[in-house]
Amino acid sequence: MQRIFIFAAVLIGLQAGLIAQQAPFWSEILAFSRQDEQQWPGTGMIVFTGSSSIRMWKTLEQDFSDHRVLNRGFGGSTLPDVIRYAGEVILKYQPGQVVIYCGENDLAADSSISGKTVFKRFKSLTGIIRDSLPDTKILFIALKPSPSRIHLMEKIVDANRRIRRYIKSRKYLAYADVFTPMLGPDGLPPERLFIKDRLHLSREGYEIWKETVKPFLIRD
Repeated sequence: MQRIFIFAAVLIGLQAGLIAQQAPFWSEILAFSRQDEQQWPGTGMIVFTGSSSIRMWKTLEQDFSDHRVLNRGFGGSTLPDVIRYAGEVILKYQPGQVVIYCGENDLAADSSISGKTVFKRFKSLTGIIRDSLPDTKILFIALKPSPSRIHLMEKIVDANRRIRRYIKSRKYLAYADVFTPMLGPDGLPPERLFIKDRLHLSREGYEIWKETVKPFLIRD
């Protein structure tokens, strides 16, 4: 009987491993775990997470050198992806603050996704963080205007408006408006703020993010 129990436990573990490996972005999440095994970053820092705009922020530590920051952005993630891996990319670090940029890919992935849907997903994610880490501050970086996604501008504006209104009445939440300073006089995002794909940020684009985000970051 004991051998049967052990075999069943091993089988369940293997099945769980296979399911995890098939999940989106699992290889990146596994890479984070391996980095942590080699050098544990500690707790209480500021964790940046979300989609590729965070993942590709290569100068994050340099830009915020007077803070302890950790980059846990992955792939072209959506809010459900961050929710799925919240334990691995946020909660286990017990951060003093979480900085989130996510939701743009939600809108781009499915035309049926609305600004209201993004808002509800944001609420779900912040609820998970709040339940596990009630003293942790959360900063949302507004969805940016991207030249390659001008067709989504109305939905982006709606999502930002809903999220900002929700954040305003909650002291543990803050909103970094990168959307407004990324618009030119014509109301469109200048190409110089982006790399060739017209989606991801250039160094000049990240400078705007740095200056906008920095005042909201907590001190140890």
